[in-house]
Amino acid sequence: MKNIVIIGGGAAGMTAAIAAAQNNRQAKVCILEHKEIPGKKILSTGNGRCNFTNEVMRPDCYYSEHPEVIRRVLEKFGREDTLRLFRSLGVFVKSKNGYYYPRSEQAAAVRELFQMRLDRLGVKVCTGMHAKYIEKERTGFRIHASKSPAAEKEPNTALKADKVILACGGKASPALGSDGSGYQLAKSLGHTIVPVVPALVQLRVKNHPLKKAAGVRTEGTVSIYEGKKLLGADTGELQLTAYGISGIPVFQVSRHAAKGIYDHRPVRAELDFLPEITEEEVTDMFRAYRKKRKGAGIAEIFLGMFNKNLIPCLLDCAGIRSGFRAGALDEELLGRLLKTCKHLPLKIEETNGFEHAQVCAGGVELSQIDPETMESSCCPGLYLAGELLDADGICGGYNLQWAWATGYIAGTAAKAE
Repeated sequence: MKNIVIIGGGAAGMTAAIAAAQNNRQAKVCILEHKEIPGKKILSTGNGRCNFTNEVMRPDCYYSEHPEVIRRVLEKFGREDTLRLFRSLGVFVKSKNGYYYPRSEQAAAVRELFQMRLDRLGVKVCTGMHAKYIEKERTGFRIHASKSPAAEKEPNTALKADKVILACGGKASPALGSDGSGYQLAKSLGHTIVPVVPALVQLRVKNHPLKKAAGVRTEGTVSIYEGKKLLGADTGELQLTAYGISGIPVFQVSRHAAKGIYDHRPVRAELDFLPEITEEEVTDMFRAYRKKRKGAGIAEIFLGMFNKNLIPCLLDCAGIRSGFRAGALDEELLGRLLKTCKHLPLKIEETNGFEHAQVCAGGVELSQIDPETMESSCCPGLYLAGELLDADGICGGYNLQWAWATGYIAGTAAKAE
C-alpha cells in the first residue's frame, strides 16, 4: 500500500489529502500539521468570512517569475473546479460582486467541513508535529519529525513515505502556522528559493507627512514607483496610519515595494486623493474658487472635498497656511496644491513584517515544478503546493484559489503515479 505524507495541513494540504484519499483504497494518506488543528489560517481569511475564489480568475491576477506556470495550473483547476469541490463538501456558496464566500460567511464552517471530509476518508491528521528534515531514499522518503521545532534533544519520529507533498505555507502570519520551515525543506531537496518578502501588507513611510491624519479613511489611488518607472497602482479606500498607509489598494501594490526594498532599490508611493478628477479639472476648479470665492480660506474650500483631519496635513505638504485666502492663490501656489492633491510623494521605508502580511511574495521557483502534476523536477516523488511556491495573488480569493488548485493537482497526481 502506498504511503502519501503531506507536510502542512492548511488550505493546500487539506485539499491535497482529499484529492489523494478519495476513490483510493490503495494508499494511506497522512498529514503532519504543527498547529493544534488543521486549517487554522483559513479562519482569518476574508476577515473571518473566507473569500475562497473569484469570478474573474486570470493569470494576470498573480505575480511570479514564471507566469506561464500559473496559467497552466489555473487551466487545469480553475474557479469552477473550486466551486464543485466546495459544493461536494456541503458548502453553499454565494457571490458578492464576483467574490465567492460560503453562504454562512463563516470561515470556521469551511475549516470544519474540510476536516469532516478528511475524517470520512480516513486521512490521518497528526497535529503538533513538526517536520525537521526529509531524506530521499532509493524507493521513497524518510521524514524526521518532532513535537517541537525548537527542541534539539527531543527524539525524532521517523516516517516512511512513498510520496511527499510539501504544503507547509510561507512566512506570512506565523502565529497561524506559517513559520517558513518549508523553504528549507524544499531547498534541502534541491530547490531554488526566490527571495521571500511580505505581500498584501501595510507600508511604512519615512518622515510621514500624514501622521497627524492617522485614522482617516479616504478614496484615493496609490502608485508605487522606482524612479520614473511605475511598478503598480490601485484605487480604493486608503487608510492613513501613524506609521504609514494601509487599506486594500496599498495591499495590492505592497509586493512591489517589498521587492524593491529587498533589492535595495529606492521606491516611493504617490497618492492621488482625487482619482475621479483629472489634473485639468482640478486646476479649473481651483481657478474657479480663486475667482468666485476669493475671500474664503483654503481650509474652508477643502472642507467639502476632504476629511477634516486630513486638510491640515495636505496644506502643510503644499506649504500653505490654512487661513490663506483663495483669492491670493497665484499659479505657483495653485501648482503646489495640484501636486499635493494628485501626486503626493511618500518615501517608503519598509513594509510591516510577516506577522502582519496576508501572504508572501517569492518562494520555490516555479520552473522546477511540473504544472500538470505539481511534481518536483529536482526530486521525483516530491510534490509542492500552496504559498510555499513563488506565486502571490492580489486580494479577492486568489491566494486561496492557488492553494485549492495546486493542492488538488498534487494530491491527484501523487496517488496516481
